[in-house]
Amino acid sequence: MRKLFLTLCVVLSFSLKMKADEGMWIPMLLQNNEKEMQEMGMNITVDDIYSINHSSMKDAIVLFDGGCTGEIVSEKGLLLTNHHCGFDWIQYHSTVEHDYLTNGFWAMSQAEELPCPGISAVMLKKMEDVTDRVLEGVTKETSNDERAEIVTENIKKIKEEAENNSDYQVVIKSFYHGNKYYMIYNEVFKDVRLVGAPPSNIGKFGGDTDNWVWPRHTGDFSIFRIYVSPDGKAADYSEDNVPYKPNYHFSISLKGANEGDFTFVFGYPARTNEYLPAVAVNQEANVIYPISVDLRGKILDIYNKYQEKDPKVRIQYASKHAGLGNGWKKWMGVTEGINNFKGIEKKKQFDKDFTDWALKSRQRGAYINLIKDFGKVYEEYEPYRLATTYLSETALQIEILTFAANFNKLSQVTKETPQEEIDKLIANAKEATKVFFKDYHQPIDEEVAAMVLQEYINNQPADFRPELLNTIVEKYADVQSYVDELFAKTMFTSEENVNKFLDEFKPAKAKKLAKDPALMAYNNVMDFYIDNVRSKTIELGNQIADMQRVFMRGQMEYHAERNPEKMMYPDANFTLRVTYGKIGGFSPKDAVTYKHFTTLDGIMQKENPDIYDYVVTDRLRELYEAKDYGRYADKDGSMHVAFIAGNHTTGGNSGSPILNADGHLLGLNFDRTWEGTMSDLIYDPSICRNISVDIRYVLFIVDKYAGASYLVDEMTIVE
Repeated sequence: MRKLFLTLCVVLSFSLKMKADEGMWIPMLLQNNEKEMQEMGMNITVDDIYSINHSSMKDAIVLFDGGCTGEIVSEKGLLLTNHHCGFDWIQYHSTVEHDYLTNGFWAMSQAEELPCPGISAVMLKKMEDVTDRVLEGVTKETSNDERAEIVTENIKKIKEEAENNSDYQVVIKSFYHGNKYYMIYNEVFKDVRLVGAPPSNIGKFGGDTDNWVWPRHTGDFSIFRIYVSPDGKAADYSEDNVPYKPNYHFSISLKGANEGDFTFVFGYPARTNEYLPAVAVNQEANVIYPISVDLRGKILDIYNKYQEKDPKVRIQYASKHAGLGNGWKKWMGVTEGINNFKGIEKKKQFDKDFTDWALKSRQRGAYINLIKDFGKVYEEYEPYRLATTYLSETALQIEILTFAANFNKLSQVTKETPQEEIDKLIANAKEATKVFFKDYHQPIDEEVAAMVLQEYINNQPADFRPELLNTIVEKYADVQSYVDELFAKTMFTSEENVNKFLDEFKPAKAKKLAKDPALMAYNNVMDFYIDNVRSKTIELGNQIADMQRVFMRGQMEYHAERNPEKMMYPDANFTLRVTYGKIGGFSPKDAVTYKHFTTLDGIMQKENPDIYDYVVTDRLRELYEAKDYGRYADKDGSMHVAFIAGNHTTGGNSGSPILNADGHLLGLNFDRTWEGTMSDLIYDPSICRNISVDIRYVLFIVDKYAGASYLVDEMTIVE
């Protein structure tokens, strides 16, 4: 066992030397990258980026609202992130009378900043390698099931011990598919308030049409502020709380992003899977993603039809549309990129080379049949992946079904159920009802229901789908007839009826609730999943995870043997990472070359008052025509909007600061190029580019457009 760990430590300790722009590096291990980063142009040290002994850049980075990154830019806890990261909260505070999505929102004083209940900002304090402690008791003879039990128990014990000796939240995460473990100490801020957001015609300019595409002209930013208790500690919302005074905040550069300049991105990338075998990549890109793309595209068409007719519906479904649309557009790009750049063929070649390498030594016996075994397991896995995909992209897109699910526990109460428990269930149901009907439009839901149920019936075999679907086929003239009956008979389409039922609820009414057609439909499809799909999906998923852990270890040995100076970065897992590269355009296809930046001129060229995503506000046009850019103009006199660079990013990096060689803020990362969306599975430095909004455009909108210059005055500006 000791020999195994020593070998692994040697593999993991080699200096890092992969493709210049590829990699999502763990900050505490960044010393291994320092030489390369400085050779590429960095003027600071990695100790300036990550240190637990003094303030460093890590003290200005947060995981924002569980899915994005934010950065602190003032001594008063002012925080920048993307518009699409703050979108739910902008919508949350929007009404027809106060339409912050359309008109933007700007607090002109701290008293006007809007609380966001339930939001969080998580800041890393330190990391520790706990691999040996987590794997204590694991030997070569340990079965996979036994290993999982040992690891789970060890993690629980280590975490409890750490929490007892710390004021911070503690998590232990797996890296390199279970070959390494790190313990992470986090400070969690729970009072985060909305300070400012541009109108969607700026923050979402280009909408779904331009999403994942270069060139971009999107002012994708929003502004929040972190508050703490008067004694400076993280606390729940209170009127007595005060702005957070950080240990570090980013200085902002007005020098701009120039071709060939060194940059790095600091943030919380969500999930990547760079080390999968070819069969897994092919299943994702060419089997699962096309189904999700097709179904989501049809739902979005329905959303669009109603949103274009009614401003209220546009607001109600703005966040839902954005959530569906983001994956829809991205997955199209992933499939296209992988196939156009022969990603599957490259993966197959590596799998062959890896197997040939394994055959050359008896000590590599664990790796010899891995690729063949992967093929067998993924073949068995596919119908269960399909079943799960169709469930999530069809039945679970019917809003009254997922709303009805909130009442399941209430439908199961009896006379013996304590009244206190019943009261709590009723209170939760009332809150869910309030939230649901705020953003619900029944005609959309009816049309979506008819479409997705028909797609479900058409594409899943009769012997492997919910009984509800077979009942529709056998007992109704068509799907529409069933949908008409469902919406006519359920109480879940009426806020008044739901609240009346809750106000009058008694245990004797539980059976009536259980027979509501929407709740019955939800339970029917979920029972099918639980009885026929879930356990096998978990079993095969665990089997694949165990194989992937071995495959990952083998790949690390394979690469270390061929190039001792090349260490492999771990896949992203929502932990803080650094990625670095240079600013520059790219050429995705013959005779097509993109430069590295866009300007306000491009917004005016795209303007179309008849298409919501391309409407230009009067104020922005006035500033453009007067060329009133203030100190935020580029040296060429134009107003730069966005730029691209070769930093390896993914979801979760939205809102991440993109920094220059001196560690000053150049912009906010918000997207990737269409051709490079495949980078979660396969990275190609020739086409993979991250897209950022230029910080000068952000400040221009805040200062010149919105007149919120006091916010700029808070910041540290480097001319």
